Amino acid sequence: MSDIAKTRRAGRKKRHLRVRSRVTGLAERPRLAVHRSLHHISAQVIDDLAGHTLAAATSTELKKGDAKSGLAAAEAVGKAVAERAVKAGIKNVVFDRGGYLYHGRVKALADAARAAGLEF
Repeated sequence: MSDIAKTRRAGRKKRHLRVRSRVTGLAERPRLAVHRSLHHISAQVIDDLAGHTLAAATSTELKKGDAKSGLAAAEAVGKAVAERAVKAGIKNVVFDRGGYLYHGRVKALADAARAAGLEF
C-alpha cells in the first residue's frame, strides 16, 4: 500500500471520528450511517445507545435489473433504507456521512432517503 493511500485512509478515519464526536443516534432519532467503497454503497439506521441496527440496505443486494454502482445504486439504497426505516416506525434520523464528502453518491443517497420519507 502506498503512502498516499495510507494518508488518504487516515484522513478519512480522522474526519469520520470528528463527525462521530458530534453525531449520536438515539432511540427517538437514530443515526443514518453511510459507507462508500469503490464499487458499492451501504447505509444503516443505528441506535447507538442500544447498539442495534434498526434498518439497513446495500448496493450488493440490488436485483440484476437495478444499477449495481454509481448514482443510480446510491439512490436505490437510499430509497430502500428509508422504506425499511419508515416500516420500523422511524421518521427522524441524524445523518452520518462517515468522513466522506457530502457530494456525489453520498448526496444522492441522502436525497433519495429524504424523498422516501426520512427527515434529517
